[in-house]
Amino acid sequence: MTLEGALADRGRWQLDNCSIAMAMDVLGARSTVLVLREALYGTRRFDDFVRRTHSTDAIVAARLKRLTELGILAKQPYQEAGKRTRSEYCLTAKGRDLLPVVFALMQWGSRHLQPEGEGPLTLVESATGKPVMIEARSEDGRLLGMDELGLVANFPIEDAPPGATA
Repeated sequence: MTLEGALADRGRWQLDNCSIAMAMDVLGARSTVLVLREALYGTRRFDDFVRRTHSTDAIVAARLKRLTELGILAKQPYQEAGKRTRSEYCLTAKGRDLLPVVFALMQWGSRHLQPEGEGPLTLVESATGKPVMIEARSEDGRLLGMDELGLVANFPIEDAPPGATA
């Protein structure tokens, strides 16, 4: 990967409002990623999140609250016959946008951490059953290697936005 333009001189700039750091502030806890995994798998109810993530009620409650505050999940009421109204948690568009992040982690873990490079689950295309790969592709669909990627600033280094210093 190359740093393009003014970014090539690493001594001229520092990014304090890094998008990766901000995303990790949201996703950094293992339990948060497991709650997201379950939401992507279709889990919606509190007790199911607790059971499927092997987390405590307190941890799941905190993660669901935070993900709801951030607009990644939305609460929707439901009521079973003869019981009180409760909430279930549904992915929002913002939450669905995390699909490639979560499945890229699964893909990496399967390839590098599982015996023989194969995990217990494989993401496949529903219509064909063929594996789906999370990869870097150009706008026209070409697969790109790391040496074909560049990083550019969305701001002039001289007029750095808040959090970026020149």
